[in-house]
Amino acid sequence: MKYTQLVFSPTGGVMRTAEIITNAWNSKTETVDLTDPALSPHSFQKGDLVLLAVPSYGGRVPALAAQRLAAIQGNGASCVLLCAYGNRAYEDTLVELQDLAVGCGFQVIAAIAAVAEHSIMHQYAAGRPDAQDVEHLRQFSLKIREKFNQGQNAEALTIPGNRPYKKSGSGGMVPKAGAGCVSCGLCAEQCPAQAIDRNHVRKADSKKCISCMRCVACCPHKARKVNEAMVSVAALAMKKTCSVRKECELYL
Repeated sequence: MKYTQLVFSPTGGVMRTAEIITNAWNSKTETVDLTDPALSPHSFQKGDLVLLAVPSYGGRVPALAAQRLAAIQGNGASCVLLCAYGNRAYEDTLVELQDLAVGCGFQVIAAIAAVAEHSIMHQYAAGRPDAQDVEHLRQFSLKIREKFNQGQNAEALTIPGNRPYKKSGSGGMVPKAGAGCVSCGLCAEQCPAQAIDRNHVRKADSKKCISCMRCVACCPHKARKVNEAMVSVAALAMKKTCSVRKECELYL
């Protein structure tokens, strides 16, 4: 029996949320980084417990995360789904993640929708997961562990969302480097989509970029940014929806 968290967390919000859950299991948990372009195949077996954690991008699983899951073989292992979203809506993210997990051979026993600080518009869900979220997620985790220990059937799990899924939106917000860029290349090294050329780091390939904001978050000189006008327009459009606090949800 082993415990593993498979995490796609470009800016750290999903990872923080995932660790709240796995820490409550009180068992040594391995971490597999789904943002790693060199991800090697991983295989599990019946009796293992796996947390599969991704952000919600426009109400969908990030396409790159879905592609990376092709290297994972569940082989009947129990799986907990986690999607983190920036207080707008997660829409079809969990049902899509459920389908991907089942396609990998996992038995899905639970699902969680958690709120984390928005990766682009940081004023939404700022500071989350907060103390209240931590307590909710810890309680969720204990209930999940109890279900796992009792070997309860996963077939009755119902998760909100639509099939077919909503149409994926284009990221559109491609970060670029400003005058503070010293061409250190860290952004190119850490880009999950390999959208930044190490020899020309000031721009990102718009066809590869998934607008995950990893390069913005990791830049030691704070030199990378997205178009502020575009961010302002998007923030205004989301203001009404994102201003009302949403709570973490458990489907068990």
